Amino acid sequence: MSKYFFCGIGGSGMLPLALIVQGQGHQVGGSDRSFDQGRTPEKFVWIRSQEITLYPQDGTGLTADYDALVVSSAIEDTIPEVRKAKELGLPIIKRAELLAGLFDKAKRRIAVGGTSGKSTTTGMLAWVLSEAGKNPTVMNGASFLNFTDPQNPYTSALVGSKDLFVAECDESDGSIILYHPATAILHNVALDHKPVAELIPVFRQYLEQSDRQILNVGNTIVRDNFAKDFAPTSFTYGFGVDSADINAVNYQPTQSGAHCTIIEKDSGAKHELELTIPGKHNIENALAAIAAAYLEGVPVVESIRILAKFLGVGRRLENIGKYNNISVIDDFAHNPDKISAVLASLNEYSGRLIVIFQMHGYGPLKLMKDELADAFCAGLKAGDILIMPDVLYMGGTADRSYSSDDFIKEINSRGAAREVRGEWVPTRESIINRITEIANSGDRIIVMGARDDTLPVFARQILESLKKV
Repeated sequence: MSKYFFCGIGGSGMLPLALIVQGQGHQVGGSDRSFDQGRTPEKFVWIRSQEITLYPQDGTGLTADYDALVVSSAIEDTIPEVRKAKELGLPIIKRAELLAGLFDKAKRRIAVGGTSGKSTTTGMLAWVLSEAGKNPTVMNGASFLNFTDPQNPYTSALVGSKDLFVAECDESDGSIILYHPATAILHNVALDHKPVAELIPVFRQYLEQSDRQILNVGNTIVRDNFAKDFAPTSFTYGFGVDSADINAVNYQPTQSGAHCTIIEKDSGAKHELELTIPGKHNIENALAAIAAAYLEGVPVVESIRILAKFLGVGRRLENIGKYNNISVIDDFAHNPDKISAVLASLNEYSGRLIVIFQMHGYGPLKLMKDELADAFCAGLKAGDILIMPDVLYMGGTADRSYSSDDFIKEINSRGAAREVRGEWVPTRESIINRITEIANSGDRIIVMGARDDTLPVFARQILESLKKV
């Protein structure tokens, strides 16, 4: 048994890994800046209830009886725990390194990679494999709503068999190449934290380190760069791709979600898939999960039956509630590909959109500003409103020369012809006041953004503010 100290233990990547490490018999302690600041206190109460000891992020909790300090790729050397670990001579392990080490020990290893859709695909696969009796261990970046209840609200990890491990793998920091999957899913490739040209060799190495591959040949970049080279060992899926091993056709939005017909290439068998979550992109997510489960011995028709009861994952078009026919929705969308997919799904239904988009960093905003503006100007309808607070800033040396105000000016310049408008509203208090002024029956209010675990709380605050008007 080892003893690990997690720096930033409340993070969406850290917490599920800490739970898996603990579930495999190790001791866990940790610190978190949000814990010190009193952000999301209910989360840290729950973490303590799991027999995980929490300390202030000032270095005092890290002692010589720990075997290693676990940090994220974003942690800087100035963090007190990092300095203390160096003083004590303790190993400092990146989160992805620890996860990949646990993952690679499993006999059957499924990695979920791609720019978008990883968390939902992982959630779908976790649900299918669990319901099919496979008892997987699963590491995800979002909570599994099918497994969430008041006693266990942070279900972004499942602790099951050590022999079957499913992990969402991140390419943004290059850590995806640490994994050696038996089965590697590549769902899509698009601009996010890095330009596409830089992502292609990273994903190639990821695929080359796997025994077999599951490729979305409906994604142009995946098809053009990887499908031919990996044809001998790959299993393919796609939307409207006749050559794919599993193909989806006849997409239709439904009142409660989405519907399509799935065709198995080898047998020609056709099945009707009904999802309770909306959007064509979620059909693609389902195809990836169905393909991976199929290679684990779950028949396609069985996966379809199980997915009919899939509730989704946290912060992916998650319905927070409705009041006076005004809906509040929470979503993780933060890059152009995700934003386009979310807006396309929302526009399958009537009603004005009021989008509150908090950018997760000044660097990503500056890198993606043109593509983000394209996504919003193309995806928003006449009369829709984009509200943007100040960029999330968690400290450090980020270049803050390009701001939310600058981005909104760009939106208003480019979107004027289509009557799409943006508003820079710096603070959350001001946003809530503005929402209560402008929201009308039939509107849908969407909170978008990443890396900030208080956004779901903010979405609920908006809903409560509507009830007081």
